[in-house]
Amino acid sequence: MSPPEAARRTLLHTRTVTFNGYSRDDGLWDIEGRLRDVRDYESLGLDDHLIPSAEPVHDMQVCATVDNMLMIRAITCSMAARPLISCEQTQAPLQSLVGVTMGSGWRRAIEARMGGAMGCTHLRELLFSMATAAYQTIPVYQAQLVRKGLRTAAERAQAPRHLGQCMTWDRAGALVQRLHPQYFTGSVAGSAEENAISAADPDHVDD
Repeated sequence: MSPPEAARRTLLHTRTVTFNGYSRDDGLWDIEGRLRDVRDYESLGLDDHLIPSAEPVHDMQVCATVDNMLMIRAITCSMAARPLISCEQTQAPLQSLVGVTMGSGWRRAIEARMGGAMGCTHLRELLFSMATAAYQTIPVYQAQLVRKGLRTAAERAQAPRHLGQCMTWDRAGALVQRLHPQYFTGSVAGSAEENAISAADPDHVDD
């Protein structure tokens, strides 16, 4: 069956979320996230000022500096566009994330420190996905160095976090046996209780 003919439509809103990961000369890493909301029509801001079409309503950027273990060493925020000046006050709670690791429990850590009225919905949205961006930047890059022979497996800071988190990366599977033989088990890794906890945890970071 072919899909029904699309109705005529008019673009009203575009949200763009981007992430960039950088290797720093000091051995640390910068993970940057940016969120922009643009309306394709003239609108009124929360303080009734006029926002021209295509001018951003939100333009917020967070930069987290992390180490090899994905622990936050420093974090900064900028708001080129925000609904109200008071929105800038929501940047302060970000500093409570220094020392937190982007891994299991990441979302819970964000909610505990800047959830609800303590923080900003848009900053939380960026932060939630920054863990995945950090993973794609750091462990994936380190794994590529190992595969290219530019680094030994023993130099890895830790076992790849995606192992055992999906069918493709089953520790008993052929791909793990080929790419990460030191972590290959030949059987389902962990006890039944551990596997149940892992499957129920929404905060794990996938490859």
